[in-house]
Amino acid sequence: MRGQHGTSHTHTHTRSGTHGEGGSDGGSGGASLGQGRAGPGRSRAKRRTRARARARTWAALAAAGALTLTACGNGGAAEDPPPPGAESTAGQRVELPKLPGEKLAVAAVWTGPEQENFTKVLKEFEKRTGATVTFVPAQDPIVTFLGSKIAGGQPPDVALLPQVGALVSAVKNKWAQPVGPEAQAQLDKNYSGGWKSLGAVEGTQYGVYYKAANKSLIWYNAKAFEAAGVQPPTTWKELLTAADTLSASGTPAVSVAGADGWTLTDWFENVYLSQAGPEKYDQLAKHQIKWTDDSVKQALTTLGELFGRKDFLAGGQSGALATEFPKSVTQTFTGGDRPAAAMVYEGDFVAVNIAQTEAKVGEDALVFPFPAVGSKPPVVSGGDVAVALKPSKGAQALLTFLASPDAAEIQARAGGFVSPNKAVSPAAYPNDIQREIAKALIAAGDDFRFDMSDQAPAAFGGTPGSGEWKALQDFLANPSDVAGAQAKLEAEAAKAYGG
Repeated sequence: MRGQHGTSHTHTHTRSGTHGEGGSDGGSGGASLGQGRAGPGRSRAKRRTRARARARTWAALAAAGALTLTACGNGGAAEDPPPPGAESTAGQRVELPKLPGEKLAVAAVWTGPEQENFTKVLKEFEKRTGATVTFVPAQDPIVTFLGSKIAGGQPPDVALLPQVGALVSAVKNKWAQPVGPEAQAQLDKNYSGGWKSLGAVEGTQYGVYYKAANKSLIWYNAKAFEAAGVQPPTTWKELLTAADTLSASGTPAVSVAGADGWTLTDWFENVYLSQAGPEKYDQLAKHQIKWTDDSVKQALTTLGELFGRKDFLAGGQSGALATEFPKSVTQTFTGGDRPAAAMVYEGDFVAVNIAQTEAKVGEDALVFPFPAVGSKPPVVSGGDVAVALKPSKGAQALLTFLASPDAAEIQARAGGFVSPNKAVSPAAYPNDIQREIAKALIAAGDDFRFDMSDQAPAAFGGTPGSGEWKALQDFLANPSDVAGAQAKLEAEAAKAYGG
């Protein structure tokens, strides 16, 4: 998922979340861990049941945002104590084979602190198995990156893919290996059916969703809100009013990472899901309706109410288009009384980048759910899926480890990470904000809407400088041209989906 890529992009891609447009030079061999681098027959009753389930999910995840505000109101420090009675995260709960002398390469689009935090997980795997693991910085589109590695005879043993579409491509290209019995046992024990099915292609399990993301959050600078006398908005209209007040106070309202096209897809998806509803969302995700549909026009017009105001955006439209994801976060929480912006939109993984500043999550950096554009606030999730590209014992052992709570809790403790693993202790999360986001994700069970662009073919939803990413960057540059944006989006989608 980009997002995760954010620090790089999980858009958890997870775009997961999470992703900058990629990482370091993907052509290099990577960094050694030792160096510290890192249908028709469906009944109405079933439909009503699912509708009720979805409503519960919307409520649960929206409530998570409300809970985070409660937690924020406590003025808690970045590192809160575990909740009373929380189970200990100590001890090993998965048995791994001994792999002395075995060497593994693991590729992901994560960079910076996100890469460093994942490296801690890989080091623990090394410690338990005796294997040596090298992290290989990948680039978007990851399918192209992996294709070049495979063509050159150097495929990584395991790759973490930020898009469902990338997993499907890996399987169709016959690169991916089905998960082994040990990893499947961990999945069956620790994951809901929804997350397992996302890692399966045509009924065969290939992937382990290691990282998830709630991509319907807006983070804000507490001092900027206080100075302008603004309260967290709950509706789109209230968001625009708050943006007007903030900008009039001298602080641009929003920091937009326009240089990273995946963030713009996430903005669109939240507006579209809330405004058009889940059924239309699912249809557009599968290209069963065209991007020239009136629902897309409405969503882009709505988004243009924010993007079209130069004074609302840090640096205006041109500044936004030059801003990469990590900077979009850090510039919102630096600069003292004059931050570059008061708000930044993206998933829970934003906390990783906030940690690169002096701001404290829960104190200086607060969060609220993405405002309702329609009748309900949106809940969009993302994630990164681990898949074995070699039929080796080591690759399967790593998938087993990544499907266990032992691995997830290591990265959870570092912050800016949410696991879909039901066995992960809430005590592993470093503060109440992330703890509540994680608990709400698990409470949602199988009912959630996955990031739309991550479901699309990579040529449309996962490629820098082309497809949806580029079309939405062009829209950001000229938000008044809704019809032009729709035409570009539909032309690109038709090519990628095959008509």
